[in-house]
Amino acid sequence: MVHTLKDGWATPAALSIPKEGYFEKEEGRYGPVFPQTPANYGFSVIAKVKPGKEQAIRDYGKTIEEAVKASPDVLAPLKLHYLRWVLFDVGSGLHFMYQGIFDTDFDKYIEDAVALFNATGITTVFVNLEGWPEDWRTNVNAVISFFREHHCPSFLEYGEYPYVSADEVKKALKLKEAFTEMLDQMQ
Repeated sequence: MVHTLKDGWATPAALSIPKEGYFEKEEGRYGPVFPQTPANYGFSVIAKVKPGKEQAIRDYGKTIEEAVKASPDVLAPLKLHYLRWVLFDVGSGLHFMYQGIFDTDFDKYIEDAVALFNATGITTVFVNLEGWPEDWRTNVNAVISFFREHHCPSFLEYGEYPYVSADEVKKALKLKEAFTEMLDQMQ
């Protein structure tokens, strides 16, 4: 479903999602298609960290930070709004949670992520997690299987400015900046 400005982007929206993660089962290229929500598309993955890999995961956070500093658009193909990474111990060992909100559907996001990491030569943080496929660079189906097996669907999603893409947010902020500059020049 494509939403436009007239659909009420200025009115916050919430969506309660069934346990299955979708309202009507619709098959995508790699399994059920999860719906766009007021927060856009996204997923949460929780997986156990390989023993001794906590520091590698933390270091990888710095790798992404440095890659973005060097080239602010390096992650642009993913159409991200935000990522959140969390390490936590649930009593059975260290786990990693990856939460991402983005503007494309799940299938495209995964394809774009694998292509991005192959193009940049940057590896992925997921190599430090149990069950991650060794052939991830060439086996998109194995990557999809990992994410499907480790995805924890949300049951409520909220958007303060629902269904607005990251590009629309950036455009609005550029317009605001230009308008502010014009007003400052008029004074």
